[in-house]
Amino acid sequence: MTHEHHDVIVLGGGPAGIAAAAAAAKNGIDTLLVEAGPMPGGELLSGMSIDGLLNARGQYVVGGISDELFAECREMGGFLGPLCDYRLICYVCCDPEIMKIAVSRLLRRYGSRSLLHTLATDVVTDGSRVTGLVVANKGGRMLLGADYFLDCSGDGDLAVMAGAPYEAGGSSGELQPVSMAFRMVDVQTEALLRFVVDYPENVALGESEYIRGGRTNGELAVELARQGQPCVFFKGNGPLLAQAIRDGEMFPTALVMIQPTSAARREVCVNATRVASTVPGTDVARLSEALPELLEQVWTAASFLRRQVPGFDSSTLSGTAPRVGIRETRRIMGEHVLTGEEAVAAAKHSEVVAKGAQHVDIHQAGTGQVRIPIADGGSYDIPWGCLVPKALPNVMVAGRCLSATREGMATARTMGPCLAMGQAVGTAAALCVRAGLRDVRGLAVAVLQQKLREQGAVLDGVR
Repeated sequence: MTHEHHDVIVLGGGPAGIAAAAAAAKNGIDTLLVEAGPMPGGELLSGMSIDGLLNARGQYVVGGISDELFAECREMGGFLGPLCDYRLICYVCCDPEIMKIAVSRLLRRYGSRSLLHTLATDVVTDGSRVTGLVVANKGGRMLLGADYFLDCSGDGDLAVMAGAPYEAGGSSGELQPVSMAFRMVDVQTEALLRFVVDYPENVALGESEYIRGGRTNGELAVELARQGQPCVFFKGNGPLLAQAIRDGEMFPTALVMIQPTSAARREVCVNATRVASTVPGTDVARLSEALPELLEQVWTAASFLRRQVPGFDSSTLSGTAPRVGIRETRRIMGEHVLTGEEAVAAAKHSEVVAKGAQHVDIHQAGTGQVRIPIADGGSYDIPWGCLVPKALPNVMVAGRCLSATREGMATARTMGPCLAMGQAVGTAAALCVRAGLRDVRGLAVAVLQQKLREQGAVLDGVR
C-alpha cells in the first residue's frame, strides 16, 4: 500500500467538496480532493438550477468561492443568471458543459490536487483522531494521511467509518426518492411561456406569501413569462400532468420542473423522475437496480413533453445527468443540529458560517412532496456546530450530511448552501493547520467568520 500525506484531505467532489478544496488551497494549504467519479462537480454538472444561493427576495445569501465559479462560467458564456420561478425561490442557472471547465479552472487556480476514480474504503484512527483514509483505485490501495479530513461525500462516509453518530431518513426509515435529471434541446421558449400564461392552472405559482404578494396565478404567470426564460414548474396535481398520470402517459410524480441551461442550444434541464423512497443511496446494489427504471422515466417524460407541451414539439433529448441524483442518506450528528423550525423561521445565529434560503423540500413517493417556504422570503443561518461532528477532533462535514433534522437537511441539501458549507470547512481547516491546532474546537469561530467575510462569504446583511 502506497502512502501520501497532505495538510487537508477532502472526500467527495460535489459542490461542497470543490468549495472545500478550493478554499483550503486558496489559504495556502496542501489539499487533496478524493472523488469516486471521473470528474469533480457532482450535481453542478447535472444541468439542475443551483438553489439556495438567493433568497426569495433575490438577494445572494452565498458568496466567495461560488462567485469565482460563476465568474468563470460568465467569462465562457455559460452563465444564465439569477432567475425566479414565481413559486417559492430564486436560483441560478448555468450551462453544465461550461461548468465542467469552470470547476476544473477553480481547483487548478489554487493548486488543489484531485484524485479521481478513487473510492474511500476505510479509515485509520488513533483514539478518536483520524490519521489516515484508505482508498482504492485501479492503481491499487493507498493510505492517505492528513492533519484534517473534510467529509463532503454527501453520505458522511468518512465520518461514519470513524465512528461519528448519525441519523438517516424519517422516523420509519423512509428516504427521499432518487432521480435522474435530463436535458432537451431546441425548446421554443416563447411558445412554452405563452402556454403558461394561457393555462396557469397547470403551473405551481405563489406558494409563499412573499412571492404571491397578493397577486393571482394569472398575474404571476405573466411575471414569469416576462423573464423570457423557460423557468416552469408543472405541478403533479395540475390538470395537464394529473390527466397524463391517470392515462398512463406519465409516471406518478409531483413535478415536471423545467430550467434553462443554454440559450445558444435552446436547451433546458428537466427534473421529473423519481424511484420511490425504498432505495437507499448507500446501497449500491439497489441504486444500480434503480438506474434502468429512471432512464425509462427519462424517455417517458421527454415523450410527454414533446406530445403535450407547446415549445417542445421539435425538441430532442440531449443528455442525462452524469449520475443518479440522491437527495437523502445519512446526517452526521454534530455540536448543533439544524432544525426545520429554525430554517422556516429564518433564524439567525451568532456562530453563523453559512446561509441557506431554499424551502424545506421533501420529495415523497408518487405525487407527494412537502414544500414549506422560508419566512418573509428570507434566509436562515447554518451555525458552525452543524459542521463539527461529535467525538471527532479533526473531521468536519459539509453538504447534505451536515448535522440536521430531516427537515433541516431538506433545505440545506441544495447546491447553494453546500457551496457555502464547503467554503466554511475548507477555510476552517486551513486556519487550524496554520495554527497547529489538533482539535477543530480550538478554533475561535470569530476568527473563522472574519476570514470568511474577507473572502466573500455572506454571513450577514441580508434577510
